[in-house]
Amino acid sequence: MIRDILDLQFELRKARRPYALATVVEILGSSSAKPAAKALIDLSGKVIAGWVGGGCAQSMVSNAALECLETGEPRVIEIDLNDEIFGAGMPCGGSMRVYVEPVLPKPLLWLMGHGRIVESLCEFACRLGFEVVVNDPQATAERFPAAHRIISDDCRYQQLQPQPGDFVVIATHHKGDYDSLTYALQSEALYIALVSSRKRANLVLARLAQEGFPESGLAKVRAPASLDLGAKLPEEIALSIVSEMVLVRRGGHGEPLSKELSATVNISAD
Repeated sequence: MIRDILDLQFELRKARRPYALATVVEILGSSSAKPAAKALIDLSGKVIAGWVGGGCAQSMVSNAALECLETGEPRVIEIDLNDEIFGAGMPCGGSMRVYVEPVLPKPLLWLMGHGRIVESLCEFACRLGFEVVVNDPQATAERFPAAHRIISDDCRYQQLQPQPGDFVVIATHHKGDYDSLTYALQSEALYIALVSSRKRANLVLARLAQEGFPESGLAKVRAPASLDLGAKLPEEIALSIVSEMVLVRRGGHGEPLSKELSATVNISAD
């Protein structure tokens, strides 16, 4: 059974499908499941492999798995097997603790283009937990050693196919801005950024508007890309872009934490 679970975990990871892993960590008294018993639960709450107990115990684990998948945080749940009303609904004469861990695919970053900004973006993003795909005719493994995948035979960027929640950064030196944005805007990417001057960005967006892209869609494009860090060097520009990506991913606000600290100090002093 464990072998089957491991095989399925590998398949789910390869397909970038989220799931939760539930493990029985403690049994007190009588229980049909034993310590170290495991189960995989998918996004619908269905147990797709393994077993951690039947009846209402499985239902409680599945509900906890759905909550963990939504929050992205693991938790330990206590299942009372004695209480038919408030517990698991089956008087087995014991209790169990189950560790439920969400396993979410890394956020995927599509990097369109080449150059020092893109190289630095790839390096920073990989260190921050992103899986990076670089798409550019001049992209090589030597320049992007941390990339998960390199596409160098797609001059019109037709292989840019972001999925919901993906990140897209376009830095094609104007040559592929229009083509890349066309495919990105046809997707449900969470973050779309264009590394360009404000003038060039306006020209590209105006052309896309003439092609029929709605204003609501064009408003999703962050152009020029990045937070205003006063960046000058390519590495600094890459840092400002990846900082914005983290802000979007984590739901931050971008304000200095020192302001919050000052406000707390002032309130305490009052």
